[in-house]
Amino acid sequence: MNRLWKTGMVIASLALVPTLALSQGRDRFSQSTVLVTPEGDLLGFIPEQGEVVMSRDRMGRRVLIDNYGNLVATEMPAETFFPRARGGNGAYPPPPSAYPQDGTDQASAEPDWNNDGLSTGSLNDVQPIERQPLEPYPDESGSSNDDAVAEPAIEPRPSTLPVIDVTKRSKPEITALQVYLDREGISPGVIDGRMGDNVTKAIAAWQTKTGETLDPNNIDDILERLRLSGGMAVTTYEITPGDAAGPFVAQIPEDYSEKALLPSLAYSSTAEMLAERFHMDENYLRELNPGIDFTIPGTLIKVVDPGKVQTGKVAKIVADKRLKQVFAYDDTGAVVAAYPASIGSSDTPSPSGTVNVERVALNPGYTYNPKINFQQGTNDKVLNIPPGPNGPVGTVWMALSKPTYGIHGTPEPSKIGRTQSHGCIRLTNWDATELAKMVSPGVVVEFID
Repeated sequence: MNRLWKTGMVIASLALVPTLALSQGRDRFSQSTVLVTPEGDLLGFIPEQGEVVMSRDRMGRRVLIDNYGNLVATEMPAETFFPRARGGNGAYPPPPSAYPQDGTDQASAEPDWNNDGLSTGSLNDVQPIERQPLEPYPDESGSSNDDAVAEPAIEPRPSTLPVIDVTKRSKPEITALQVYLDREGISPGVIDGRMGDNVTKAIAAWQTKTGETLDPNNIDDILERLRLSGGMAVTTYEITPGDAAGPFVAQIPEDYSEKALLPSLAYSSTAEMLAERFHMDENYLRELNPGIDFTIPGTLIKVVDPGKVQTGKVAKIVADKRLKQVFAYDDTGAVVAAYPASIGSSDTPSPSGTVNVERVALNPGYTYNPKINFQQGTNDKVLNIPPGPNGPVGTVWMALSKPTYGIHGTPEPSKIGRTQSHGCIRLTNWDATELAKMVSPGVVVEFID
């Protein structure tokens, strides 16, 4: 425990990439260059013509962009890249596959289900939000899904925010608590070194999950738990060429009509991207790294180590509107994970009752229709908004059996649990992605008041 920082490095050998013809054969990558993925690895395949387009980043390097505006690879000189060759991202944990690059943007395409029960593509099934309580959703036989699928026995939870007295603690100490909870599958939201309702709710959820008591004032106990769960809260990370390459959007506009004009709603900076990767508040990331230029590959920075993503099979989801928290249970009724959430508002309330997950889309686009959606600004036309972590629904859309309602990500993770939504369940992008990979069509979702 005397060691505060650790660096994980994975060394990989690289090979030259064969000549690649793109842009209708007018331009080619040289055999003296390599194609580097956003994770800093060598591109392991040659894209087919038509799958990618060639562009240049702000440093003048040629880059491959897929049809959704996502970076596929950056061209780098082999002689300069090889001496710095590293496999993976150079730190534990590896970047989560939170932002898949595959999928379809066809408005009429059927969900492309894979073995995980996930699909990718545009979110274009948004219908009018009906403000009424929900009844059990009937299946084709006329019986409710609650009758067709046995629900896990779930212990009742308190309907008010738990009271946990915490003495004044430093940011590093609160960070340690947040990181430990995150590693345990009980999300505190963005990790920012601040004590607040999201952390308090996470402590209560952890105690429900484990049956133990966690004293946030006992920092020695928390540090020992951290050591046993993977090491200290903060580690070092080396910024890769892929991190610095982007692509990035210079500024994310508020107006949906302006969003619709962009090729993608990607991150606006390397710092924003890394903050989400490591479950951090961007301002806190910058605070931990004063004076650091995040655009320079090879720069060592301090980040938190949130550990591995939770895995398992979720049988039921409970959205507690009063607590602003989502609980995921397995088929025995045990808590698998818990997440802070923004759930509805007085103007656009979330429903009450039971629905089901119908499908899951990763990296979805969004179709805005003012006649059937909420009113955004002065927009009065249908708008097709491109996908990306800064899109209206973030990186994930879990469609529910009640039209227009879903569980999704957000472009503003620091506001989760502190603001309201347009009736849906809004999570941080990383929490929404983690949950999405543990659910399948048919999973029950219950809204409680």
